[in-house]
Amino acid sequence: MHNDETKGFGKGVLIGLFAGAAIGSLLGLLFAPKSGKELREDIRLKSKDLMDDAESYLTVAKDKANQLINEGKKKSEKLVAEAKQKVDALLDEAEKVLTDAKAKASDVVHTGIDKVGQESDKLKAAVKAGVDAYRSEKKS
Repeated sequence: MHNDETKGFGKGVLIGLFAGAAIGSLLGLLFAPKSGKELREDIRLKSKDLMDDAESYLTVAKDKANQLINEGKKKSEKLVAEAKQKVDALLDEAEKVLTDAKAKASDVVHTGIDKVGQESDKLKAAVKAGVDAYRSEKKS
């Protein structure tokens, strides 16, 4: 919206400048004591000068507009590149966290399996000892 306001203001200034120059030139010519032929020639020359000035101002305005557009494109490209870098960094960090979590979960699972195996071996040994004790009691 700021860009539209700037363009509108620039157009208004150019139109005001040309209108003021045209009116001032015509008033100067009309109040000068000259013949009709001289007056028409002066008006024609002033009109040509005004048209040349208008073309010059329009060329400058187009150049300025192109510069502003190019600067806007460069800024938006820079913002997109920075956003992409930030997203890539976040994705890398998320992947690292996920890999670490998987490794920790795997360690916990292996530790749990080892503990279950140890407790199972103890339970088997206790049951065997109980069965052996029962058998020896039964024999005696």
